[in-house]
Amino acid sequence: MSAIPQFVLDDHPEPAPGAPSPAAGDGALLDAYSNAVVSAAERVGPAVTHLEVEQPGGRRGTGSGFVFTPDGLVLTNSHVIHGMRAVRASFADGATYAADVIGEDPDTDIAVIRLGASGLPAVELGSSRALRVGQLAIAIGNPYGFQHTVTAGVVSALGRSLRAQSGRLIDDVIQTDAALNPGNSGGPLVDSRGAVIGVNTAIIPMAQGICFATAIDTAKWVVTQLLQQGKVRRGYLGFAGANVQLGRRTVRYHELATERAVRVESLEPGGPARDAGLERGDMIVGYDGQSVSGIDDLHRLLTAERIGKPTTVTVIRRARKLDLAVTASERPAA
Repeated sequence: MSAIPQFVLDDHPEPAPGAPSPAAGDGALLDAYSNAVVSAAERVGPAVTHLEVEQPGGRRGTGSGFVFTPDGLVLTNSHVIHGMRAVRASFADGATYAADVIGEDPDTDIAVIRLGASGLPAVELGSSRALRVGQLAIAIGNPYGFQHTVTAGVVSALGRSLRAQSGRLIDDVIQTDAALNPGNSGGPLVDSRGAVIGVNTAIIPMAQGICFATAIDTAKWVVTQLLQQGKVRRGYLGFAGANVQLGRRTVRYHELATERAVRVESLEPGGPARDAGLERGDMIVGYDGQSVSGIDDLHRLLTAERIGKPTTVTVIRRARKLDLAVTASERPAA
């Protein structure tokens, strides 16, 4: 009978000649993925702030934000600070500052606030234009008050649309599986270099790994408008409408590019739509030469460039197709 080999397990084996000691090799043991997450978190973390918001009636809420200029400008979500009475921002090093609201845009869920401080650590704003599905995405924020929590995942999809609390669609939204929870709202979504690619904004309750961020290219455009004007200007026609399906006969007869339309439900006195001659029951199928198949299409078309610009709105009225002259006004503040 052959002898059974005996193996001795050494809990503390001697390193091979020339091999680094365990302490010296800790950094080398980090794989590329871990290295990227650690590096991004260390670079961005000091600029991420925990926001404590006091609402009317004594109600309180929390959220996240991040400094994007050393003189104290902070990017966050509109829904985090909307209607607030006071905001305080705290950082990982214990520093705390009061904040004032510069402006907000509920239609993209973006807001800018200013801290009473200077020389603050600031993030690098990247670009969302060149993002690719599958690339690393890292979220930093304060879920449920657990300050400066880091989660990582990938960019799951691009070009999503998300309904803002204002009712408008936010276009070009990033979907990620980097875990987000209440309190992450307004925090940064960053790439492997630590550049911000999105502003974390929403989750789907009860879902697993389906989270959303407003693309940073959208946020940068909104920030420019808020800093220059204190608001984002959008066109306004002054009517309430509903999305409806058109009959096939109507679509064929008028050779329409869409099978859906916006039915005018009511008109505001003195509004651009009433002044243009629109009537209750009209089916809007076009605006400024562009096809309209729903209210979201009109929202996309009613940009600041169309304010005060004469154009046409195309409607179907009792089997007739009409082009009516209309001039959009500026949308009133909410």
